Amino acid sequence: MGSIAHNLQAVQSRIAAAERAAGRIPGAVTLLAVSKTHAPALIREAADAGQRAFGENYVQEALDKMAQLAGLALEWHLVGPLQSNKTRAVAERFDWVHTVDREKVARRLAEQRPAGLAPLNVLVQVNASGEASKGGVAPADAASLAAAIAPMRSLRLRGLMAIPEPGAPRSRFREIGALFQDLRGRFGLDTLSLGMSDDLEAAIAEGSTLVRIGTAIFGARSNVRNAA
Repeated sequence: MGSIAHNLQAVQSRIAAAERAAGRIPGAVTLLAVSKTHAPALIREAADAGQRAFGENYVQEALDKMAQLAGLALEWHLVGPLQSNKTRAVAERFDWVHTVDREKVARRLAEQRPAGLAPLNVLVQVNASGEASKGGVAPADAASLAAAIAPMRSLRLRGLMAIPEPGAPRSRFREIGALFQDLRGRFGLDTLSLGMSDDLEAAIAEGSTLVRIGTAIFGARSNVRNAA
């Protein structure tokens, strides 16, 4: 078994164990493999092992990988910050955006999503810890942004995304999970993107439906983003 396939199996086992421990339905949590800075060859190896959803931070890096892996039926998620001047490429090429934190960006994505494509799946990014270095709206502002996005026909508002600070207390995950539950019925949300390699168990215990895993699958970040 290749190392990527082995790592994927180990992560899936962790997810399944966390689901059981939290009393969640088996298969309730989706694995997003965060492939930022890793070579297309490693993504192909993960795809060969059955992984289909991949997360990227940098738009141009992702576009290059999409071109090199065009023969594979992959689902591409933008999990990094989105600048206004990059919205067109994202609207045209990605399947999901996890980092919508301004109405302006949402409107640009909506206007630029090609009519022939399915609505772009979007998540409102919440800055639950108030860290200046992270994007996202304050929890108190999440509902108003969700309300602005919901009517945009070329977008599909799916839920929330958050990145708790390293070593965050369990209460931080609980707060994010509670916010998701509060907004879920109001906006028909189904996705809480919460949890990474070091904290996926806490995230799943507090209601995450999607975990973003990079290091535990691909190892340390590569220094060469677009190596073949």
